Amino acid sequence: MAAPTPARLSPARLVPARLGPADVLRVGGVGLRTRPLRAFLSALGIAIGIAAMIAVVGISSSSRAELDRALDALGTNLLTVEPGNTLFGADAQLPSESVGMIRRIGPVTEVSATGQVADAKVYRSDRIPAAETGGIATRAARLDLLGTVGAEVATGTWLNEATARYPAVVLGATAAQRLGITAADPQVQVWLGGRPFTVVGTLAVAPLAPELDTSALIGWPAATDYLGFDGHPTTVYTRAQESQVEAVRSVLGATTNPEAPNEVEVSRPSDALAAAEATDDAFTGLLLGLGAVALLVGGVGVANTMVISVLERRAEIGLRRSLGATRGQVRSQFLAESLLLSALGGIGGVLLGILVTSGYALSQGWPTVVPAWAMLGGVGATLVIGGLAGLYPAVRAARLAPTEALAAV
Repeated sequence: MAAPTPARLSPARLVPARLGPADVLRVGGVGLRTRPLRAFLSALGIAIGIAAMIAVVGISSSSRAELDRALDALGTNLLTVEPGNTLFGADAQLPSESVGMIRRIGPVTEVSATGQVADAKVYRSDRIPAAETGGIATRAARLDLLGTVGAEVATGTWLNEATARYPAVVLGATAAQRLGITAADPQVQVWLGGRPFTVVGTLAVAPLAPELDTSALIGWPAATDYLGFDGHPTTVYTRAQESQVEAVRSVLGATTNPEAPNEVEVSRPSDALAAAEATDDAFTGLLLGLGAVALLVGGVGVANTMVISVLERRAEIGLRRSLGATRGQVRSQFLAESLLLSALGGIGGVLLGILVTSGYALSQGWPTVVPAWAMLGGVGATLVIGGLAGLYPAVRAARLAPTEALAAV
């Protein structure tokens, strides 16, 4: 009897192994670990671009936060009145009664004024050449000036009923710096209008009244008695109720000089600060464009790194393909490597940008503000750049045939 014929076994169908997300990241990180210096330099290019953009946005936001904080403290309800020009182009003059007339406006809460004293030059001593004035103006000031404009005394004291009648002076922040005076003292004097004046105080920077920073402020009676001041104010500072600022602004000209309201200029100092902020925004946009160019250059560096990596690792690609790796798996490996490289540069750039912003804001005394959208956008931009930069090298690596890749070695 013949032996039974064994049944023919059908060959098993081989199914390529699947790579999970963790496997893709692990395989993609091999290239970075084996070439650390090249990976670092490529990531550095991305980091510089992101850091530049984060720092620009952060410094701009910190500056804006400081401005908002200052305006909240000083208020946006300050209006200034100054003389304009006559119909014939000559310099106009505010009436000496203008302060009292403005005070009668219902919503007005505070009024003060300064008057520039012509030809009263300020020098550190009588030995200074006449031409070296330092650009310091002499102004007669009313006693309620500081409270109206929101300025503060840095050293010494402000003028009072007594010192306003004698040769005493309070220097603005810039004026004190130019004269080399760091603190007020009864022994410290300056040469003002041809006679010595005792420095009784210095002011801090006045954001809403920058003209005070370069001024030497003396009492209204002293300016009249010692320097021949005519009593006409050149700048009137007015505080109004917040809800009535525009209404007060519309009648200030006619109230200040009823006979010639067209010769009066009314302004709102906080508007100038807002305009400066708008200028900063435009400059910020320009710097962001430069940061984007740096980021693009970094992306080109990543693409170049990945192309070279594919050329150098053809043997590895051929071996993996020979062992059963699919084209999709090879493509995923190199794309993951590009994304990891860019993500490292992006995260490093965000941290570096925050560090630069914090350091600059701290040096200026500003609050540190880095918007969350800037940080998330920076990392997101690097991932997009990394994906685009690694797409072509990944496709090129996947298209290499195993025999071609091995034969090249």
